[in-house]
Amino acid sequence: MRMLHTMLRVGDLQQSIKFYTEVLGMSVQREEEFPEAKFNLAFLGYGDEQSNTVLELTYNWGTDKYDLGNAYGHIAIAVPNAAQACEQIRRLGGKVIREAGPMMDSPEVIAFIEDPDGYKIELIEKD
Repeated sequence: MRMLHTMLRVGDLQQSIKFYTEVLGMSVQREEEFPEAKFNLAFLGYGDEQSNTVLELTYNWGTDKYDLGNAYGHIAIAVPNAAQACEQIRRLGGKVIREAGPMMDSPEVIAFIEDPDGYKIELIEKD
């Protein structure tokens, strides 16, 4: 078994694609449009879908905002330096909601950012 993708519903597909490609450095793997069902999909990631888990962004036509609820947690991305990643993300227009620093009761360095729809993304410092 292998995890294929995580799906997020987004209110503006192009804005979300821009964030994930320009701010987080992902690449678009593929896009699909389903006119009869009135939704579009974009699959993004750090490598091809055959060997990497990717992010599926779903835009349901006519829906520009979602209630994120309180069950969703976050997506986690490994970065070599969380503080530098926060600086770059901020410079590119991203929103840092928790600066880089040690996790409570742990030496692991983390930070949190938000995407345009308010989804949380954890940056975890890894060599």
